[in-house]
Amino acid sequence: MEPVVLAAVGALVMAAVVVALVRTRAARLAALGDDAEPSLRELRAWKATVEQGLATAVADGRWVTRDVRHDWEAQRPTPSTVASKLATRKEAGAEARDLIAFVDQDLRDVVDSTNERILCDELRSQRAFFDTIETKPLTDEQATAVATFDNRVQVIAAAGSGKTSVMVARAAYAIRREIVPADRILLLAFNKDAAAELQQRVDERLDAAGIDPSGLSASTFHAFGLNVIGTATGRKPRLAPWIDGGQDVAMVSRIVDELRDRSPEFRFKWDMYRLLFARMAEDPAGGEPDAYDYATRATGFRTFNGETVKSQGERMIADFLFLNGVKYEYERPYDHDVADTEHSQYRPDFYYPDVDVWHEHWALDRNGEPPPEFDGYAAGMTWKKSLHDRFGTALIETTWASIIDQSGFQPLAADLRARGITLDWNPDRPVRGATPVKHEDLARLMRSFMAHVKSNSLTREDLDRRLDASPAGIQRYRARVFVDLYWTIHDEWQRRLDEDDAIDFEDMLVRAAGHLEAGDVDMGFDLVLVDEFQDASQARARLARALVAKPHRYLLAVGDDWQSINRFAGADLSVMTSFSEWFGEGLTLRLQTTFRSPQSICDTAGEFVAKNPRQFRKDVSSIHAEYGPPVSLVRVGQPHEVPSAVERVLVDLAARVRSGEIRPGRSGVVEVDVLGRYRFDRDVMPRSFPPELRVRFRTVHSSKGLEADFVVLPNVGSGTYGFPSEVVDDPVLALAMSEADPFPHAEERRLFYVALTRARRQLTLVGVQGHESAFVTELLKDQRLELSPLSTVDLSEPCPDCEGGVLVVRKRRSDGREFLGCSRFPSCRFTRNTA
Repeated sequence: MEPVVLAAVGALVMAAVVVALVRTRAARLAALGDDAEPSLRELRAWKATVEQGLATAVADGRWVTRDVRHDWEAQRPTPSTVASKLATRKEAGAEARDLIAFVDQDLRDVVDSTNERILCDELRSQRAFFDTIETKPLTDEQATAVATFDNRVQVIAAAGSGKTSVMVARAAYAIRREIVPADRILLLAFNKDAAAELQQRVDERLDAAGIDPSGLSASTFHAFGLNVIGTATGRKPRLAPWIDGGQDVAMVSRIVDELRDRSPEFRFKWDMYRLLFARMAEDPAGGEPDAYDYATRATGFRTFNGETVKSQGERMIADFLFLNGVKYEYERPYDHDVADTEHSQYRPDFYYPDVDVWHEHWALDRNGEPPPEFDGYAAGMTWKKSLHDRFGTALIETTWASIIDQSGFQPLAADLRARGITLDWNPDRPVRGATPVKHEDLARLMRSFMAHVKSNSLTREDLDRRLDASPAGIQRYRARVFVDLYWTIHDEWQRRLDEDDAIDFEDMLVRAAGHLEAGDVDMGFDLVLVDEFQDASQARARLARALVAKPHRYLLAVGDDWQSINRFAGADLSVMTSFSEWFGEGLTLRLQTTFRSPQSICDTAGEFVAKNPRQFRKDVSSIHAEYGPPVSLVRVGQPHEVPSAVERVLVDLAARVRSGEIRPGRSGVVEVDVLGRYRFDRDVMPRSFPPELRVRFRTVHSSKGLEADFVVLPNVGSGTYGFPSEVVDDPVLALAMSEADPFPHAEERRLFYVALTRARRQLTLVGVQGHESAFVTELLKDQRLELSPLSTVDLSEPCPDCEGGVLVVRKRRSDGREFLGCSRFPSCRFTRNTA
């Protein structure tokens, strides 16, 4: 056959092959498409659902919530293997590729960008509502908090930032935008006054806006808890009268008195803890020295017998011996002259002259180790023990850990008796030195511990496990004594509740939360608004969480971690700082514009409280102009001058009102609040007040949420009942809490912040020379405090050595000459000549 013909035939064959291949491939693609179609259909439907949902949300101005996104994510189809294979085919897989790309994207990003658009539209379209729902227009921060209508939202609100306005507007917005009807909205507050104020404000503002508030409810947690229990069981419990009347600590004291009368064992344990363990530091080297012996020039700790000893451990031993009537000598020189080139004459801690026995109390922890800062301590122990071996002198040994961590005083008592010493325990023995901890202070600590144990639903076994784990700062034996005392008091407390057929606050909240969690009752609220969230206990958090546990319900929690000051009542700040762990994925917003204090007070207070890093960061700005020095200090020479200093401050303010320098405030008068750290600070108040002023005394705790034009803070000093208070939370409280705050004076610092931020214009502190509060010294060091011309003593410079005190004028005992010494003496012994 001719070559030309052959070529033509070959071309025809090749064309036929190509056609066949194309047809085969097309058939295969068609088959692949047919096989992929069910999967593609699912992908198309899911995409349409999401796109339609997003479009509807934008059109309606309705926030795309977390729960809606979770629903979409739960329905998200997985592309089949066939659909994925089809997507790789360039000529036929375009739709498959687009669908798979849509399904594979992060839906959170899509929803977030959509919500940003919705929020912008709402802030614009609802501007008239945001401007009129309260008496003053909402700020952008407030309006954003209202319109961000997700299922879980926490609003961190600075002092005076208008958090109540957010709650009122949120409720009104929910009704107006038909998100939640009024009868399915619940506002929860922490006390009766706050709940009544919320109810009144919501009713008034919604009425003014033409929104029907009928059915909307504001309640305290406790009243609501009673209703939950009554609805779930058909029998509403009664609150114990001593609880409702605020006499809970007094009831603990009565229970303790009765238990001490009828149980010698309880009496001994209670008195032992109160007298010997209650003032104890967390480690052998801990504690702030509180005494100075001018004869020996020794700095240390005052005992009941009046000596100054070197450590808290030695004080504990000395007080034990004193209360048992044991004759002893502190640091008597050893009977043998053992001084050498490396050692001064040996002085054992204690000597018992009646039986010629020496006693060393070693500063050793549970691992048998001295504090790391005690250089050469172990070598000194070895040398001292060798002396007793060499000279055959009798030696009793105790350690910090053996008493605090392990077995208490029993081994020492047994050792003393074995050596012929009689112990005559008398807790009422008149003391000549240090003042014992008061019964009521220990009763208050027990009530605080009870609040945490009950709120956290802890059992005996739970506390035993925590005690066995022995976290840092918990001394096992000491804590065991406390816990044993607690359970005895707890059982008697519960017996009285049962006898009265009554309930206390903590049990009420725990039982109510339990009924809601178990599904025994559904109170039918779709929107729950919680005020003062920083004061939530775990029981309150459980109740709030259970109320919104069903899908598509809403929780808005408003609070300020910087104002968390109710730990004594069971408040647990971790509920706020661990919001998402408690309530699931949520949003955190901030209100950082304050309507109360001038910027200088905001800066001073904010810088002060924010030194604790375990808190939310806030940059607070004020809408007000400055009003003179923000924080001033009236400094006097003696404690008895404080009342006259307070009176001078009030008289000066009244004179400035009469001269026109100070104009009346928003209430039509000039309001002055005198805020005491303790109730007994009321004693500094003058008998009468200038008519130009409206003067009130409050404690700092009771002032939270309130404000005045001017605030006076008297008795800002150091000491047991100073500010910060040295009647501190016992380390044993950590056993009943989820998380302790290790920052020094953390809660007292927040309490001081509350006091600082009550003032609309100025704050005046009153302090005594030589008794400066650590907080005042800190403000001086940070140059945040000015000396008032009403002072009778000049301002002092901070101590350059310890940086915790200030330099004050002192006189030498020997010749009466003046010198400068640290106000923290004897803890700090820095001195300087006055010349």
